[in-house]
Amino acid sequence: MAGKSDFTLHDLAARVKERASATGEESYTRKLLDKGAAHCAKKFGEEAVETVIAAVDGDRKQLIAETADLLYHLLVVLEARGVKLTEVEEALSKRSSQSGLEEKASRKRD
Repeated sequence: MAGKSDFTLHDLAARVKERASATGEESYTRKLLDKGAAHCAKKFGEEAVETVIAAVDGDRKQLIAETADLLYHLLVVLEARGVKLTEVEEALSKRSSQSGLEEKASRKRD
């Protein structure tokens, strides 16, 4: 299969964690984290908007690139808040026992 990669989201999470221990002069990840979780979340939001725009525009290549940025920035937000990818996976696993419609309906409403 062309373009197949063995690089996983767990690999990226490990890289984010590793780069978090570098200095801001050496690591963009560290530079983001040094600005605080709110800044990291804002960057994630910016990437989310760019991903949506690429999806709406139908630009496949740009959508792939923006999604890569989005996933990276999501992992930086998780790192900033001390949340492990495995914790998110556990939450997803619990939800997989029912349909998405059932799961959404079971959530508390404000």
